[in-house]
Amino acid sequence: MMKRHNCGILLIALFALTGVALGEPGTNEARVSRFGSKIDRSQFPQPIFDREPGYVDLYWRACELASAHVLSQPGLPQSPYMDEAFWDDTIWIWDTCFISLYCRYAPQALPGIESLSNFYGPIYDQAPMRVLGSCAAFTNLNLWRVKQPGDATNGFTVIIQHPDNPPLFAWVEWQYFQMTGDKARVKWLLEGKKYLQKHYAWFSSIKRGETFRWANVPAGLNPQPLGFQWTGIASGMDNSPRFAGKDVLAVDAIAQQGLAAKYIAQLAAAIGDEPLAAQYRKEHQRIRALINQHYWDDADGFYYDLMPDGKTFSKVRTPASFWPVLAGMTSPEQVRRMAEHVRDPHDLGGTVPWPSVSRNDKNFNGVTGNYWCGAIWLPTAYMAIRALTENGQGELADQTAEAVLKHMYLTYRDYSPHTIWECYSPTQAMPASHGTTRVRSDFCGWSALGPISLFIENVIGFHSVDAVHHVVDWRMHQPGRNGLRNFRFGDVRTDLIADGHGHVQVISNRPYTLILNGIPLKVRAGEQSFSL
Repeated sequence: MMKRHNCGILLIALFALTGVALGEPGTNEARVSRFGSKIDRSQFPQPIFDREPGYVDLYWRACELASAHVLSQPGLPQSPYMDEAFWDDTIWIWDTCFISLYCRYAPQALPGIESLSNFYGPIYDQAPMRVLGSCAAFTNLNLWRVKQPGDATNGFTVIIQHPDNPPLFAWVEWQYFQMTGDKARVKWLLEGKKYLQKHYAWFSSIKRGETFRWANVPAGLNPQPLGFQWTGIASGMDNSPRFAGKDVLAVDAIAQQGLAAKYIAQLAAAIGDEPLAAQYRKEHQRIRALINQHYWDDADGFYYDLMPDGKTFSKVRTPASFWPVLAGMTSPEQVRRMAEHVRDPHDLGGTVPWPSVSRNDKNFNGVTGNYWCGAIWLPTAYMAIRALTENGQGELADQTAEAVLKHMYLTYRDYSPHTIWECYSPTQAMPASHGTTRVRSDFCGWSALGPISLFIENVIGFHSVDAVHHVVDWRMHQPGRNGLRNFRFGDVRTDLIADGHGHVQVISNRPYTLILNGIPLKVRAGEQSFSL
């Protein structure tokens, strides 16, 4: 997100010079004033973690910051919606998708899945994005986008920043479905609006340089027979060495299409649309074969971007190469070999794992991270941890998740201001920088993936939930008292608290199945305990 970061610095300087007020509803000043406000904790899961209570403190701070970024701007297809913590008149596809992944734990408070309508509507329904009222900070200092008709008078237009941001809608919709079991929404998506199929087809047909009335910048994607040439900005990994001076075929772009195919198929199967499911299973298999034939380097045991000749590997290792793992395109042996790079402290491992480029890469910045030249970013760390979790590497996933969470907590505790940051130094308990400029603070935003999602899913250990079949899978592996109160999925509301000695106390309003360290247990309505 390098471009938007620079623009933010320019905006701050110009606001100081011109005296433009930031106090309009929905702007940065109004938002900052909400950061200290209290939230209704009954709308969130309530974690217990006696071994390190600081993680719980950080969790609640993330919930407060995320709640402060619920914006209401009448005139959008969806309002209120989740703001990415950057600009109030600009939204990003991949920010919002990652934000939605933690919002699913508190849907009453955080409108995550609803926020996707601000993309579905403009892209596929020609829905207007006119915000009513005035906002001087944006209408008078329109620095980063083409001025829209009426901006200076009766409102401003919210714009999608990068039209070809990663195509993650189907993955996010599946994760929500797992928490809600809402088949009506799936039918609306696939059979009513066909948004997911349309986006899958659109992503494969977009032309580099193509412009759209709802987008701020032209597309950077360039479809090719073997995949997609992309740019760092469009992919979200702005100044990554992956893209430096070369127009690579990006392994993440093609793998994300495969991820979309996988989850369109699974969503279709969930509503009994077998022809649609079969169509996208076939697409998934096609992409899987292509990726493993062309992007897998058996010598290194790693997926790489391809140089433009389609034959030569661009040997820059980043977490982006774990998208094929998440997309279900790997054999167990390939997963094992990929995991070795995470275990290597000189590669993608270390005290703080998941740097945005390998520690042994010549471009790695070990102090500030220089944005995507080594900084720890929560979206790519979360994605890669999910890839390991879902492919037989749960213990490594949990270990690296806690290492990332610990790093965030130590930064929160020891670095002032005490908050959550856009990205982090790969070696020190402090925020990263881009060049000499410190990254954005109060970034929840997607950085709440650490204190909320990684904490719940990997540190405490609730690896998966299935609201349709009423199943929760808990890898109980922590010493000391830990668990969740007020955990909701589907029509179930439950407390699950382990004492750290193999005993679990459960309270539930409805029956469900608890898979506890691989053992299925029948939970009944009411209160009961289990021992392992």
